[in-house]
Amino acid sequence: MHPRILPRPGQEPSLRYLYTLLMYLATPLIVLRLLTRGMRYGNYHQRWPERFGIFKAPDLRGSIWVHAVSVGEVNAAEPLIKALRQDYPEAPLVVTTVTPTGSARVQQLFGDSVFHVYLPYDLPFSVHRFLKQVRPRLALIVETEIWPNLYFGCYRRGIPLMIVNARLSGRSLRGYAPMRALLRSALRCVRQIAAQSRTDAARYRLLGADPALVTVSGNLKFDMPVPDGALEGGEMFRQQWGRLRPVWIAASTHEGEELAVLEAHLEVLKRIPDALLLIAPRHPERFRLVEHSVRSLGFTMAMRSADRVPGESHQVFLIDSMGELMPFFAASDLAFVGGSLVPIGGHNVLEPAALSRPVLVGPHTFNFEEITLALIRGGGAKRVLQSEALGAEVLRLLQDETKCKQMGQQARVVFDSERGAVGRVMALIDRMLQE
Repeated sequence: MHPRILPRPGQEPSLRYLYTLLMYLATPLIVLRLLTRGMRYGNYHQRWPERFGIFKAPDLRGSIWVHAVSVGEVNAAEPLIKALRQDYPEAPLVVTTVTPTGSARVQQLFGDSVFHVYLPYDLPFSVHRFLKQVRPRLALIVETEIWPNLYFGCYRRGIPLMIVNARLSGRSLRGYAPMRALLRSALRCVRQIAAQSRTDAARYRLLGADPALVTVSGNLKFDMPVPDGALEGGEMFRQQWGRLRPVWIAASTHEGEELAVLEAHLEVLKRIPDALLLIAPRHPERFRLVEHSVRSLGFTMAMRSADRVPGESHQVFLIDSMGELMPFFAASDLAFVGGSLVPIGGHNVLEPAALSRPVLVGPHTFNFEEITLALIRGGGAKRVLQSEALGAEVLRLLQDETKCKQMGQQARVVFDSERGAVGRVMALIDRMLQE
C-alpha cells in the first residue's frame, strides 16, 4: 500500500463516526425517499434493497467497477467502459448508478455485457455487503462522488480507488467546506485522481488530495463516439418534418428555463413562421408540466411518445424520452443547452459540438466551465447572458445560414482538438493494475 494514501490518525476517526451516526439517523428519510421514487419510476421500488447492499450477483471476483451517478456520467464513461472491455475482456465489468435514468442508460448502452446495480448508501453495513459481492480489483469513480465510508471500505480491503474524469466546481468546493477535514481523509484512500482540467486538479488539491496523485487527463466526453446512425436518423427526421425548415433544439432544460425557451420561440415564429422547436426536459417527471406549458401558450405540438416525429404543421416537438438526443441534435440547425439560464451549472455542450452544431448557453455553466469557455473562444458557442436575449440570438443564427454552419464547424474543431483522454486514463489504469 502506498504510504501517501494512509489516512491521518487522530482527527479522522471521530469525524467519520459522527458522519456515520448522522447517516444512520437519516435512514428513515432515506427509506421514505426510496418509496417516493418507487412511485415515480416503475420498478425502482423493487430494487431499493440494492441501496443497502442486498442483491443477487454472479461471480464477480476480479471485477472492474465503474461508478457513474446518472445519465451524464454514464455517457462520459461510455468510451472508457468500451476500452476496458477491449483491454480486459476477462474481467467482469460492474457499473453502478444512483438514479433510475442512469440505470436505464446503462442498459441502453451495454445491455447484459455489464452487471448493473445501484450504489449502496454510505452506511458501513451497506458498503460491506456491496464490496463483499462485487469484489473488485479496481474501483473507478466518475467525476465527483466522494463517499467517506465507501472510500474507507475500499482502502481497508486493498481495492485501488481512482477518480476519473474528475471535476469539482468552485460552488461544490465551497459547499464542501464544513466537511473538508473528513473529505481530506477520504481522499487519502484514493490512489489516483485524473482531472478534467488544471482548474479541477487545483480544486481537488485544495480539498485535500495529495498533489503527487493528481494529474490532468482531459475530459472523457471528448472521446465519446457519435452513435451509429445519429446523422442518418437526423436526416430522416428532417425529411419527415420538412427538409428546409429552420429547426433549433433546447436540450436538458430545467424548471425556469422552459418558459424562457417557449417565449424565445414565439419571438422566432414572428419572423420565421415555419420554424420548429425541439424541447427535451432534463428530468422525466417534468414532461407533463412542459406539455401543459406548451399547450397553454397555444403552440401546435407533437410528442415523441405519442407521435414519434412532428409533422410540417407542428411548431413545437416535446422529446419526452431519454437517451436519444443525438439524432435530434443532428436534425437541428443549432442547440441551446439547458441548466445554464438557471443556476444549475449547465450540461454537456459536447454532444452538439461533436455533430458540428453551434451551441448557445446561459450565464451559469460552472459544471462545464472550461469546456464551455473553450467552445466560446473557438467560435463554436455563444453565451446568452439573459433569458430575454435568447430569442434574438436564435433568430440571428437561423437567419444567417453561413454563420450558423461556420459556428458548427468551429465547434467540431474544438471538440476534435481535445480528444485523447481515454488513452491517458487507460495508461494510468494499466500502470495501477500492474502494480
